[in-house]
Amino acid sequence: MADVDPSAPTQHDALVVYDKYTGLPIAHLPQHSVVETQAIVAQAAEASHHEPLPRHQRAAVLERAAALLDERGANVASLIVSEAGKTIRQARKEVARAVNTLRLSAGEAVRNAGEVIPFDAFPGGESRRGWYTREPLGLIVAITPYNDALNLVAHKLGPAIAGGNTVILKPAQQTPLTARLLVALLIEAGLPNHMVTIVIGDHAVGETLVQSRHVRMVSFTGGFATGEAIAAAAGIKRLTMELGGNSPVLVFDDADLDLAVDACVSGAFWAAGQNCIGAQRVLVHQAVYERFLNDFVSSVSALIVGDPREETTDVGPMIGAHAAVSVREKLLEAVAQGATLLTGGEQSGPFLTPAVVTDVPHTCRLWNEEVFAPVVIIEPFDTEEAAVAVANDSEFALQAGVFTSDLNRALRVSESIDAGGVMINDSSDYRLDSMPFGGSKYGSMGREGVRFAYEEMTQTKVVAIAR
Repeated sequence: MADVDPSAPTQHDALVVYDKYTGLPIAHLPQHSVVETQAIVAQAAEASHHEPLPRHQRAAVLERAAALLDERGANVASLIVSEAGKTIRQARKEVARAVNTLRLSAGEAVRNAGEVIPFDAFPGGESRRGWYTREPLGLIVAITPYNDALNLVAHKLGPAIAGGNTVILKPAQQTPLTARLLVALLIEAGLPNHMVTIVIGDHAVGETLVQSRHVRMVSFTGGFATGEAIAAAAGIKRLTMELGGNSPVLVFDDADLDLAVDACVSGAFWAAGQNCIGAQRVLVHQAVYERFLNDFVSSVSALIVGDPREETTDVGPMIGAHAAVSVREKLLEAVAQGATLLTGGEQSGPFLTPAVVTDVPHTCRLWNEEVFAPVVIIEPFDTEEAAVAVANDSEFALQAGVFTSDLNRALRVSESIDAGGVMINDSSDYRLDSMPFGGSKYGSMGREGVRFAYEEMTQTKVVAIAR
């Protein structure tokens, strides 16, 4: 009897992948069972003990994969539009970012190898010489979300490969095709098959992965409840998590209001608001509140909602009708408690028209939870101290934005806001793929961004020579 490849799932419980705009099925994928997943983990754990690829080979694979992705960018963008529902303009930008992420990872493979340790910096160490190196952790489980189905996968695979690790990738059930395409490009670029394995399956499959003692690290991007469950189940292993946000943007009375309006509209409604650093709460100084609000609502009302394949479309569908219905319920709940819905908030299938809400009670879910939808809250403030206090009124603190022409205020407020990043004169949703990325409070654990993820995914080894 021929050997069975445990990474090839059987045909039970096929996963149907849908076009998020048309609702039509575009793929039927076999899912892995728990038993198959256990076999995959055992095989990947054995592979993780192989001698890692030399650094120059890791870099070459990542560079070639970046080039292949760049060459095929149009087709990849079309897949993102179909599978994830992003508009074609947004999908092209995601492809370009993923190309950059892979190239940054290639650079990290040959740059960040360790350094010399100055043992003579402390008495008694004068007779020693030595260094530390960065070594692979081993087997890493990467669990990725649907909202950046390509680039957030690249942010896990790129640094993991650069560090010489073996990876099991579990992509979001809504968007597995883009993840599979990226893995195929990496293998075409020369990555040995054993270094990355894709697992597709349900909650039980994910639990099997994170609980395994063979796994040295779980890197997860997704919702807070799932992150808590992973942390409870994982046991003693390294964890990095990005669990979402509830981003504030502060607009002061000396801000460039045209710039602030444009940036906040983009920041709130990019990717139909399904953006962990999207502007959710925009706090505006009372002196310019009315003007800002009128201009903002006018700009939002002009956004084109519809077919994400059309070049003119600004806002496409959410990931599914269930998501749109859930957010609509939160909107109605807030309105029932006294909030005012100024525009949008109409739900039809997977679409939710861009919504602007004021007078939102701080006790309702719309204020306290990550909405992850095309919804933005606008609220006035009187003093800098009050604005900072409201901005910090959240358990989730990924990024924030501040608009002001006063440099001293910008620096002062950026120091006072409890978040992983503060963007000055920009919305909260700016991210450079090389910068450290993560939050404070319950918003995250560890840091992403290629260099920082690479360091999370490697371990130091010290060599000291006594003379």
